[in-house]
Amino acid sequence: MDKKTRILAIAAAVAASIIIIMSPSNPILIPPPNTSLNGTAAVQVVATNLQEPWAMTFADNKIFFTEKVGRVRVIDNGTLVNDSVADLHVADVTEAGLLGIAADPDFGKNHYLYVYYTYKDGDNLWNKVLRMTVYDDKIADATTILDKIPGAEFDDGGVIKFGPDKKLYIGTGDATNQNSTQDLNSLAGKILRINSDGSFPKDNPFPDSPVYSYGHRNPQGLTWDDKGNLYETEEGPTRNDEINLIKPGQNYGWPSQECTGSPKFKSPLVCYNPSIGPAGITYYTGEKLDMKDSLILAALLGHGVYQLPLQNGTISSQKIILDGAGRIRDVEEGPDGSLYVLTSNTDGQGYPEKNDDKLLRIVK
Repeated sequence: MDKKTRILAIAAAVAASIIIIMSPSNPILIPPPNTSLNGTAAVQVVATNLQEPWAMTFADNKIFFTEKVGRVRVIDNGTLVNDSVADLHVADVTEAGLLGIAADPDFGKNHYLYVYYTYKDGDNLWNKVLRMTVYDDKIADATTILDKIPGAEFDDGGVIKFGPDKKLYIGTGDATNQNSTQDLNSLAGKILRINSDGSFPKDNPFPDSPVYSYGHRNPQGLTWDDKGNLYETEEGPTRNDEINLIKPGQNYGWPSQECTGSPKFKSPLVCYNPSIGPAGITYYTGEKLDMKDSLILAALLGHGVYQLPLQNGTISSQKIILDGAGRIRDVEEGPDGSLYVLTSNTDGQGYPEKNDDKLLRIVK
């Protein structure tokens, strides 16, 4: 493969790249990624030479993001700050490490950032959610608000985001213990919902529990539409990746079901076979890009960013809006209405360029 052809480009003919979404019982097929030479004015390079970036969040006109090796970093006034916001002692092994990040909805007042990471305790791996107080792009103090989430070398989940209800939602993986996903006493294989101080909301579906939904294998992305509906991306074992509409208290079937099969479990909106490695996802609300009312999906194996228009709660088509950048780890809508994209070519599974990884901005 000529790696020089893998830098980035907006797909030249979006209309030609439409893929019809089939029902979960008839999974769609994804073609090999296109590649192209240097990009266009539609895509800007915000930062380069990032090391295994995983997730990002916006606060106080800044972009905070994680590098899986344990660094929280910040882009301040459009410039990548050399010094880390925080350097955390994490277990950076395969899929484990410093993963999700979320800014408190009241960041301007309390300066709270939340991160999800894997650590080692004796011979065991665990995940925790840490709340950090950040001033002047530096950590001032930190408090663990949720701990002892089962961890492993693989399938740690790791996505965290605040919902429109100002509750913190946490996607946890099965940590290679499949049966844990059906155990409501385990924090593994779940979407969790907690208050910003780590306490459990009284209106959660299970009393005195952070569990919001269960039967998940490896959640990777969370987002909400303008009606408050929660969508989740989930990696399958080797195929049958999912996009789920999450409802409180519902069982999404893993390990008994992949995609569809039993009325006892919730079926996904979309099932991908072969796998595209779905990662971050965001719902586009802005006016700058012609993507309003669409889910925007990052794909690791699909090597691209996809637009999935929502119509009456269903997805019927898919467009490739960015390819040629390699593995895509996260995508978020910025305050300016642009789409921000983190690549993931330095994670040991890609073909990194000399200036990978990158933070990109899709501006038109």
